[in-house]
Amino acid sequence: MQKPPQSIDFALKETSPKIGAGAVTGDKLSSTYDLVEQMQYLYVRVVKAKDLPGKDVTGGCDPYVEVKLGNYKGVTKHFEKKNNPEWNQVFAFSKERIQASVLEVYVKDKDVVADDLIGRALFDLNEIPKRIPPDSPLAPQWYRLEDRKGDKAKGELMLAVWMGTQADEAFPEAWHSDAASVGPDAVASIRSKVYLSPKLWYVRVNVIEAQDLVPNDKSRFPEVFVKAMLGNQALRTRISQSKTINPMWNEDLMFVVAEPFEEPLVLSVEDRVGGNKDETLGKCVIPLHIVQRRLDHRPVNSRWLNLEKHVIVDGEKKEIKFASRIHLRICLEGGYHVLDESTHYSSDLRPTAKQLWRPSIGILELGILSAHGLMPMKTKDGRGTTDAYCVAKYGQKWIRTRTIVDNFMPRWNEQYTWEVFDTCTVITVGVFDNGHVHGGAGGARDARIGKVRIRLSTLEADRVYTHLYPLLVLHPSGVKKTGEIQLALRFTCSSLINMLHMYSHPLLPKMHYIHPLSVIQLDVLRHQAMQIVSTRLSRAEPPLRKEVVEYMLDVDSHMWSMRRSKANFFRIMGVLSGLIAVGKWFDQICNWRNPLTTILIRHPPHMDTRLSHADAAHPDELDEEFDTFPTSRPSDIVRMRYDRLRSIAGRAQTVIGDLATQGERFQSLLSWRDPRATTLFVTFCLIAALVLYVTPFQVVALLAGIYVLRHPRFRHKLPSTPLNFFRRLPARSDSML
Repeated sequence: MQKPPQSIDFALKETSPKIGAGAVTGDKLSSTYDLVEQMQYLYVRVVKAKDLPGKDVTGGCDPYVEVKLGNYKGVTKHFEKKNNPEWNQVFAFSKERIQASVLEVYVKDKDVVADDLIGRALFDLNEIPKRIPPDSPLAPQWYRLEDRKGDKAKGELMLAVWMGTQADEAFPEAWHSDAASVGPDAVASIRSKVYLSPKLWYVRVNVIEAQDLVPNDKSRFPEVFVKAMLGNQALRTRISQSKTINPMWNEDLMFVVAEPFEEPLVLSVEDRVGGNKDETLGKCVIPLHIVQRRLDHRPVNSRWLNLEKHVIVDGEKKEIKFASRIHLRICLEGGYHVLDESTHYSSDLRPTAKQLWRPSIGILELGILSAHGLMPMKTKDGRGTTDAYCVAKYGQKWIRTRTIVDNFMPRWNEQYTWEVFDTCTVITVGVFDNGHVHGGAGGARDARIGKVRIRLSTLEADRVYTHLYPLLVLHPSGVKKTGEIQLALRFTCSSLINMLHMYSHPLLPKMHYIHPLSVIQLDVLRHQAMQIVSTRLSRAEPPLRKEVVEYMLDVDSHMWSMRRSKANFFRIMGVLSGLIAVGKWFDQICNWRNPLTTILIRHPPHMDTRLSHADAAHPDELDEEFDTFPTSRPSDIVRMRYDRLRSIAGRAQTVIGDLATQGERFQSLLSWRDPRATTLFVTFCLIAALVLYVTPFQVVALLAGIYVLRHPRFRHKLPSTPLNFFRRLPARSDSML
């Protein structure tokens, strides 16, 4: 099916920014910080002062420093009654906006009525030295203060003044003249920052059995289950089939937990005594730092733990110790990768345990240059404004650029680096509007402007990609372009052999295939992992807010969407269009009266209840099936059924997307979208053609039959090399909104 061409307004645009990569220059910056345009800054580091004179009646002073360059003015914090203050603050003035020829540094005494001048130091901009990393930082010097007439005043100020670029170590923590309008309380919220996701583990609790339980009502058969709580996660086993005081379950419960372990695992054995009434028969608390860590599929040792029970006697809580015990296997699973992203565009596929990591295969460098044509995201003083910053996520490392205040064409020019362990991963770059620059209320949110995903396997090694990517956001009224972001990307391969060898490895760690988790389990665990990551990052300073993390991790990607389902359907149709044409031709030749077809149908068709799921249908599902159209049921039942339909349809949508992904992987074999994979495939085809040319067909058929029908003891639980190779091929799921 022919797809209409994408609107040129939504298309990718190639650009040629003035970056150092590929350029022959004598500037050291071009080799260390070469994916961004140089931005010149005047840096002023205010370290400390000494011997400041007293200005009030007590002989003390409340000093602060004012750094002034033309119309821009930066101010340090002030100290109460201190004659030898230390500030150690850095100010950065953009050279593009400098209109003055003299830098003025004033030391002032804060007063209620008017601040008094203690002294000043002046610097001619033409005399200021230039520094480019990796030069050592400029050593600060003492400068004698002078009064307004140029005469010597009492006191000295330690300063360092230099011209540098955004590659300077002082850049991230500096006060910027671009953000001069931002109040001191909000300065922290606009700085650039690097974050690390917490290390995530799966916790497997295998509940085996309990012994010698003591139910309160001994006249009935106990209906016992185990409830496990870890933080805000709660799971329970089924009710034991053996309705005795020694129940058995042998059931696994899986949780997600992050280091450092803050919450213990709490297990309670409960008896279902009524419709919605449960009675606790005993509890035990297990700190996670004492739990065994498992790296492979070998079983861990089981443990018997005593259950404790509290009762109220005369209004006081008393602990009863008795012989009730519970039999468990508990371990922290280090052999799995804890999924906190959608599997279609994961940025990391390594297992939790560092001992199982393979060596890195290269380096990914990202230059976040600028954005163009951003839309107004909020209103200030009666006009639209945007305070934009970028967030990039790859692996456990998140980066956040500084916020460019009140600018629809922000220029960040910040460069970041990640280690790459697998090229079949995706880096995500999002652009957001900072809602806390001007003292946003507690409920203020950082609005999403748009995001970009880039799959590393589609990048050629050592090539610099510079493109304008459209920023698209979906609204109830339709898709909307909110601007464009200019990025520079370079993937550098450190080991070609290791990188090509990766194509034969399974996409996920071995434990995912030896002891696979169910789709429902993975969905629940992924949601819990996302919640943990977003909570931890929102507690950093400045916080990476919950709404930002959830948008970057696609927290709602599993929800039902008619649009996504249609898109996935057309993806399948696009893949199958060639096969459909062949099928139509084949249908003209073959029909049901074909004798061979008749021979193959040995039994007449019949109504299959299992195939129809009629034998396991819930009464409410049958009631829904026989409901009138339009519905005659109450609104609360309709709402419940609608939510259930959304849940089921969301899974169907995922399956359709998976089918489309498999078809697109077939197409990418010869499309050179992943140049390394296509090279391997073409090389294999050439070798296979030579082998088949010199080998009789009967021998090939015999060897293939022996391999396909080999005994199970010669089979491996891990996927085969061709399947691993196929699963690593790129699909167009990265380009889906």
